Amino acid sequence: MRIAFLGDIVGRSGREAVVAAAPGLRESLDLDLLVVNAENAAHGFGLTSKICKELYEAGVDAITTGNHVWDNREILTHIGDDPRLVRPINFPEGAPGRGWAIVETKRAGKALVANCMLRLFMDPLDCPFSAMEGVMDAAKLGSSVQAILVDMHGEATSEKRAMGHHLDGRASLVVGTHSHVPTADGHIMRGGTAYLTDAGMCGDYDSVIGMQKEGSILRFRTKRPGERMSPAEGEGSIAGIFVETDPKTGLAISTKPIRSGFGVEPA
Repeated sequence: MRIAFLGDIVGRSGREAVVAAAPGLRESLDLDLLVVNAENAAHGFGLTSKICKELYEAGVDAITTGNHVWDNREILTHIGDDPRLVRPINFPEGAPGRGWAIVETKRAGKALVANCMLRLFMDPLDCPFSAMEGVMDAAKLGSSVQAILVDMHGEATSEKRAMGHHLDGRASLVVGTHSHVPTADGHIMRGGTAYLTDAGMCGDYDSVIGMQKEGSILRFRTKRPGERMSPAEGEGSIAGIFVETDPKTGLAISTKPIRSGFGVEPA
């Protein structure tokens, strides 16, 4: 299976960049599956049903989220009816939506897309490691599904690395989101799982992790609370990862970064 994952979409710049790039990525990489994280797509905070529709129409197969998933309250009523939109699986019982989804590709079989939120420097949710064990029990790579993609939404690189090792050999791709900064450690682990600590963001890199520079600098300089941060609105870039898997095992056989635009090294 040929898989692409794009990191956190931030605001209009990120949305427009992904919508513009998606058809070309599907064609040039001959993709079977395209997944994006869109938890910051609605003016930097949350997402909407309209944005989901726009991304699906551009060629996105599934959408992951994170700690900002509920920032736009409209999604609370939409997420239960959208089988391709997932929120962190380790949210407490009773949270709307689902933590994983099955996507039927046109030619490569089924792919499971899962989302978990890590806990170091984040909200104290249920244990993500235990929650992911439930996913691994529900679907077997190379048997009931032909690929498993895990978006681990977290702050600490150490916790992300630990999750990668925890799932090595049982997932096709384990990729981090949340920091909005692409890391350079994309590789295939010993057990055959492709890993990347953080995919980076899709948005305006002439910013502070996607937000306008002036307000961010003022907060750091003065520690004075100000208006709610607003996304930078310059030209958007994209960042993510491409993985090809073995059709028999579902494990990774190659991986390369995806990067295009200002502020990122082209790849």
